[in-house]
Amino acid sequence: MQHTFLGKVGELMLKGSNIKTFERILVQNIKTSLQSVKADVIIRAGRLYVECPDESVEAVKWTLSHTLGITGWAEAVVVEKNIEAIKDEVARQCEEAKKMGAKTFKTEARRSDKSFPMDHYAIMREGATKAYEQKILEVDVHNPDVQINIEVREKCFVYSDAMKGRRGLPLGCSGKGLLLLSGGLDSPVAGYRMMRRGMSVDCCYFHAYPYTSDQAREKVEKLAEIISGYGMKTHINIIPFTEVQMQIKKKSPENMTTLMLRLCMMKCANMLAAKTNADCIITGESLGQVASQTIQNMECTESFAERPLLRPLVGLDKEEIIDTAKEIGTYETSILPYEDCCVLFSPKHPILHCSVEEAKSVYESLEVDELVKKAFEERVVKRYEARSTVASLFGTKDNTEELKSINGTVCTARI
Repeated sequence: MQHTFLGKVGELMLKGSNIKTFERILVQNIKTSLQSVKADVIIRAGRLYVECPDESVEAVKWTLSHTLGITGWAEAVVVEKNIEAIKDEVARQCEEAKKMGAKTFKTEARRSDKSFPMDHYAIMREGATKAYEQKILEVDVHNPDVQINIEVREKCFVYSDAMKGRRGLPLGCSGKGLLLLSGGLDSPVAGYRMMRRGMSVDCCYFHAYPYTSDQAREKVEKLAEIISGYGMKTHINIIPFTEVQMQIKKKSPENMTTLMLRLCMMKCANMLAAKTNADCIITGESLGQVASQTIQNMECTESFAERPLLRPLVGLDKEEIIDTAKEIGTYETSILPYEDCCVLFSPKHPILHCSVEEAKSVYESLEVDELVKKAFEERVVKRYEARSTVASLFGTKDNTEELKSINGTVCTARI
């Protein structure tokens, strides 16, 4: 049996002469994610169409629920392009909704094919008549339990269970960013928000073994894997920062250890951004949330960045961040009780309002540049991809040699 899914592309419709570029990127992203299953993907007249056989349905649903650039999607039933066929299908879907506890319904219609003899008001009215006359459900045009959508295009589509999409721009149309990923709530959400603006994201994690455990590293790797489902793919660079942190603890004033750690991280991130051709650096900082995130201390951190420093959470509070973490599936992993290096080395009374000049002076006294460079050179890189996740979750086989080497265990390499 062939299944048809419709998607609304939303923000893409606001683009001008370059809309085809955005559409091409969106289609390619979905095709790449579904590379290991059978599915046909096209965009036509402002609608995304995905057609697939029975065995690919769950993979398609997972992909559409993780694809950025879609405002909504639904599995639709294709019927003959006449009002009797429409009425029959609306009645059938009302019967299905009734079994699920629905008591009321309404219809909505859209007519792109102007050769169809009814306008959309008439389609809405006539399409509901059989379900109404047979008293399957009551009509409620203001707050129905179920809405049946009818779209008359080159074919006629009827659907009711519309799912909310991820909105934003297709992944890959807005350059590349390097995300400083910790094990907390904030940084995965920051990466996701930049992905929604079309930015590809690689990740960087600073590990201080044995002061931070292997479970802490595994937790961050899991977060990278989760956000790769939205970002198509991501590399996580695991940087051994123990020697750097011990040098900071030895030579920095105690109240400035956290700030000095942030500056060393930024120095290392500059090297990694240059190596990976990242256009910017992304952090999960939110103004005033902790001591290192006062406006003065954030200015110190930014003064060490050699690329634009983006803070997509800067004006959000913790509840807003938690809501997004729950929505994207990172919350349960982020709250696991394995602390990162920032927490373990935090002073009791951190400096709140450091000047750039003072920060640079203390940093120079640390004599830590060679240790930062050494940590950068000893990094370990792991890659996660949405297409291998699809292949793994839905029991399909990927045909590419590249994925055979990383699917399941994930590729690890020193570069």
